[in-house]
Amino acid sequence: MTRKVGVIGMGHVGSTVAHYIISGGFADDIVLIDTNELKVNSDATDFTDAMANLPAHTNIIINDYDALKDADVVISAVGNISLQKDNPKHDRFVELPFTKKAVKDVAAKIKASGFNGILIDITNPCDVITTMYQKYTGLPKKHVMGTGTLLDSSRMKRAVAQELNIDPRSVDGYNLGEHGNSQFTAWSAVRVLGHPITQVAKERNIDLAELDEIAKAGGYTVFHGKHYTNYGIASAAVRLAATIMSNARTELPVSNWHEEYHTYLSYPAIVGRDGIEEQVHLDLTDEEKEKLAESAKYIRTRFEDTVASLGD
Repeated sequence: MTRKVGVIGMGHVGSTVAHYIISGGFADDIVLIDTNELKVNSDATDFTDAMANLPAHTNIIINDYDALKDADVVISAVGNISLQKDNPKHDRFVELPFTKKAVKDVAAKIKASGFNGILIDITNPCDVITTMYQKYTGLPKKHVMGTGTLLDSSRMKRAVAQELNIDPRSVDGYNLGEHGNSQFTAWSAVRVLGHPITQVAKERNIDLAELDEIAKAGGYTVFHGKHYTNYGIASAAVRLAATIMSNARTELPVSNWHEEYHTYLSYPAIVGRDGIEEQVHLDLTDEEKEKLAESAKYIRTRFEDTVASLGD
């Protein structure tokens, strides 16, 4: 069975996603789409030049939305990272004036292609844009998801691991809510080497609030150093795509539709070939439940305002 992935948007993130997929042999066919034809053609040539030194062959298709019809997964990396400059509040919504229009156009083209696979959104602001993709493509809600706090959770694990001098893979837990400023770490669900982090933090006098801020600010720490981020988010997106195509049924904190809050937000779910196959229940504290509800309200309000601004 042929594995086929589409990547829309070949900027810093999209090209890194494509490189990861091609160099890792995660797909047999890859469709690369970007409005900058010179850039996407150059990337395709560069990838082809690398092919003789890679362990697997990948067929590359350029700027053909119709080729998405039988794709297993389409990844949206549409964006304009230059809008993040001079953004002291580190608010991902500064990209929305650009992305809301671009995504509405892209969604219409995806729908016209007849695509009926799983759509993964990276485009910011992630939760609002993921909701827009579902609305404008008409795909089932469980077949549209965002990378959400999959990356933020990884940043939290990095912060905890550095504090304790352990491997980040020894930390289990999640950041929840918006992939943005209203997110939070659900410390009640975080465990380190089998022990609750709350217990470890008390024993070692660790400030969890400080680690929460380090995780939340991780993307901007990278951005201020090189004016874009790419490796962390690309690894999250490709992991999600590979999980879907291999039907791994893995528990991941991704942006998925929650009927209770009537919005997309990040919360752990079982991800497999059919998209969001099951939603996980966490035993959150009352304070964490309140934070989640507040984050959901923020996302929902911004989505409603965005759709209204587009006249829909």
